[in-house]
Amino acid sequence: MIMDWHVKSERVSSAKHPVAELNWFGVPSRLAERDVWHIQRFPRGGPCGNLLKSTAFDFMKQPGNAKFDAAALRQFGEALLVGSGLAEDRARDVAEVLLEGDLLGHTTHGFALLPAYLEALKDDTMEKRGEPMVVADHGAALTWDGRYLPGPWLVRHAIHIARERLAEHPVVTVVIRHSHHIGCLQAYLKPVTEAGCFILLTCSDPQSRTVTPHGGAAPRYSPNPLAVGIPTGGEPVLIDISTASTANALCQRLAAAGERLPGPWLVDRAGQPTDDPQVLFNNRGGAILPLGGTDLGYKGFALGLFVEALTNALGGHGRATGETRWGASVFLQLINPEQFGGREAFLRETGFFAQFCAETPVPAGKPPVRLPGHAALARRADQLARGVQLHPTILPALIPWAESLKVKPPLAFSPT
Repeated sequence: MIMDWHVKSERVSSAKHPVAELNWFGVPSRLAERDVWHIQRFPRGGPCGNLLKSTAFDFMKQPGNAKFDAAALRQFGEALLVGSGLAEDRARDVAEVLLEGDLLGHTTHGFALLPAYLEALKDDTMEKRGEPMVVADHGAALTWDGRYLPGPWLVRHAIHIARERLAEHPVVTVVIRHSHHIGCLQAYLKPVTEAGCFILLTCSDPQSRTVTPHGGAAPRYSPNPLAVGIPTGGEPVLIDISTASTANALCQRLAAAGERLPGPWLVDRAGQPTDDPQVLFNNRGGAILPLGGTDLGYKGFALGLFVEALTNALGGHGRATGETRWGASVFLQLINPEQFGGREAFLRETGFFAQFCAETPVPAGKPPVRLPGHAALARRADQLARGVQLHPTILPALIPWAESLKVKPPLAFSPT
């Protein structure tokens, strides 16, 4: 079923939060006397409901300069998750993966997801305890039922086991059904490539229908991201793309702000291309186009089908069962290049081709060719050194949780 988008209102009053304290959080002072509305997404097993718009979202168009220490942010996220019932090791994994999303620049798939995760822990739609159930184990091929345990913890756990098994198998594949949401896929890639391994990671949400097949005018499946980490001997190539023209979370954010997408990446109920994300909400029947849009969307649709087969079909659970709970079907594969043509030869080829592409001549006045993940890695290094700039909607959404769980938010600082 399609994801339902809901708006939650939290009052931030001057009596409760002095202006100076709000500034510690990096929240614009002019919000002190206003309602702060934030979007959270919860699976309801039905069509999209009403998406409310508040003028309090005007502040998201004016991001401030406040930044946060990465370690302090991680500790803050971890404390909120522990306060919500997660064990410390699982809370640490979830907080680190969400922080990594923000560090790499995926601001819709970092700490922006934390309020929804906390809500899922509160209403027990994300399981706090227990282990994944083994559905099948053939050494090089492992299938789990994730039991809706925290997705970032499940994926990290699966990667750890797959890396151990690469000592005996050249390729190890793990498929997880009934995982909870797993966050930003690119956040998992760098440590695997640093170990000299080749990683493929993809997921689908069986209850989400927001993307239309090529030539269609009604939603049928989820954006189905696809991520690949390739070691090169230098900076790795870190691919993270949606097989749709855009992601659900970006449409949600822009619709809440009353803004439009950069291009006609959607269709309305009649199948007409549009850049208005509102067509996905208020039961308007719109849909996201596959990657490639109206002209070349057959390619994105084909990739979306590929992901459906790798995740839902191999896991033995998906859309045919009528899933209504927010979660993920996950496909993870690690490859040891040493067991094929040899690690040295692999790195020679990938390193050469990466450099060969980066040195491609470009038109006058245009920037050089950029390899996937290199801008994200540069952004990550800069934010680790100079502070993390969160999207301006994130801290206001977390302040009520911090109050409720008695967790002190991190102090913001102005960059030098």
